[in-house]
Amino acid sequence: MREELRALRAEVERLRAEVEQQKSAAPARERSEAVPGPTPVRTGPGPDAPAVTAANFARPTAVTSGAPVTAGSTGWLAQPPSPPASSQSSQVAPAKKEKIVPFSDWDWTWLNGNPRTKESAFDSKFFTPEIRADVSYTYDFNKPVDNSMGGSSEIFRSNEIQLEQLGVGGDFHFDNVRARLMTQFGMYSTATPRNDASPAKGQWDLSDAYRYVSEAYGGYHINALNGINIDAGIFMSYIGLFSFYNFDNWAYQPSYVSSNTPWFFNGLRVQIFPNPHLKIEPWFINGWQSYGSANSRKGVGGQIKWTPRPWVNVISNNYGLGHDDLYIPNRGRVHTDDSIEIKYFDRPGKTLDKMAFTFTGDMGCEFGPSTTTSAGVYLQGVGCHGDTKDAKSVGGDHFAAGINPKQSFVGFMLYNRMWFKKDRYAMTVGGGQINNPGRYLVLDPPINGETAPSAAINAPYFTGNPSDPFKAWDSSVTFDYMPSQYITFRWEYDYRHASVPYWSGRGGVTPPGSGGVPFTNNGFPQFFACNDGNSSMQESLSGAQAACGAQGSSVWFPDLRRDEQFIDMAIMVKF
Repeated sequence: MREELRALRAEVERLRAEVEQQKSAAPARERSEAVPGPTPVRTGPGPDAPAVTAANFARPTAVTSGAPVTAGSTGWLAQPPSPPASSQSSQVAPAKKEKIVPFSDWDWTWLNGNPRTKESAFDSKFFTPEIRADVSYTYDFNKPVDNSMGGSSEIFRSNEIQLEQLGVGGDFHFDNVRARLMTQFGMYSTATPRNDASPAKGQWDLSDAYRYVSEAYGGYHINALNGINIDAGIFMSYIGLFSFYNFDNWAYQPSYVSSNTPWFFNGLRVQIFPNPHLKIEPWFINGWQSYGSANSRKGVGGQIKWTPRPWVNVISNNYGLGHDDLYIPNRGRVHTDDSIEIKYFDRPGKTLDKMAFTFTGDMGCEFGPSTTTSAGVYLQGVGCHGDTKDAKSVGGDHFAAGINPKQSFVGFMLYNRMWFKKDRYAMTVGGGQINNPGRYLVLDPPINGETAPSAAINAPYFTGNPSDPFKAWDSSVTFDYMPSQYITFRWEYDYRHASVPYWSGRGGVTPPGSGGVPFTNNGFPQFFACNDGNSSMQESLSGAQAACGAQGSSVWFPDLRRDEQFIDMAIMVKF
């Protein structure tokens, strides 16, 4: 009996030693199943980069199921290695090489246009919430009497506290299926659709259908290469490098190549990650920042993002094919937008602990032949360089030389940022310039309620005809106080200059109003207004002078200036 017990005890000890040997040889990731609870760390730049969580490495079943690629997801990770085929074998099966979540192996919270939050307040296997609040006060030194400012897609009212944006939503992710929703309550719900002319074509009121949504898409993650995402809906474009959300940016009012170019696209995108530091993202979209299609031609484009080192980020956005001018068929548009961000100083623990700069350059143009609309209206052709094809003289005006005028966009912006005291404080200095003859990407001033659709019909005060000049430059100084990763207190000074009268002056951009009601739009922004508040119902100045004179009035003109200075203060929150 004793001999049998000794033999049994020896066999148990041998099996225990074999198990311990297998445990010590197993990869650390298998042992991490004991790590409790999700503690997300967002290290990837932009909306396509997921948060990496302890739970990602602690849920082998979720990894096996291939959860989608979103914040808090596990779909990027490879399936954990299988156990040895036999417990009697002393050989341990080799572990598969796990895939790295794209843009997750380095800290990218310093990037302009990327949120600096490193931890999500809450996360789960199915949903990662996101909440944003942006409240600002702006004081325009031109002191417009109607408090109305123009030329910006971030700032709209002077000498008032305004809710710019309240976003509530987040990322849904389960079984390789993904979706994202973010709302835009506040000023953005009016300003964003206001700059889109496409809803004026046809029915169903696209402006109201989409105005409270900044991002809304669904899609699927494919476990190939380092991940492939297929999404359809409204997604951020990030042309111009700055984010649509001011919390993510180094400055509140970005320069023109960002503020005058798209924030969103409506259509289909495919995000392909060949390796952890490269993204190739083609788009098939309705058009240039449009809910619908201004004409029959859809737009195509895409983004290439490359992060070869932890201190450099390269992005190239390109767009073409689309016919994006409402009521002008066969006029094409191409655009390239290229950015580089470099962190050239990084000394954690020092008073000045970090410095980085970003440079963005844009080029684009429109081209197309002269045409006559079904209503008999002649439309002058345009070219990228000014050409003689399909030229036509028009009553001795500046097209009589026999060339189609140049219609192009050239611009750049440069910003430098410094962080202090463990990134609790930061200062940014920067600015840029544009040259946009034809003004096809210049934001229409909100004169008498002018919008992109009404300007496409006729803009009597600030025209957008072929060869109409527009050159502008700007500069800004921004100071941030960031006591927590979830909040930013911002102070900023901006100076902006245009080659033609453009910014709101003291007299404002709202007509006097009729019936004794001051500062009231008359409902006809496509016509000249009279000083008695009524519309002249005339598109030409001579016709308006006659019509206003017939009712004992004269033609009203907005007060537009070449220069604008303002300060803005903002409180921005992101969870």
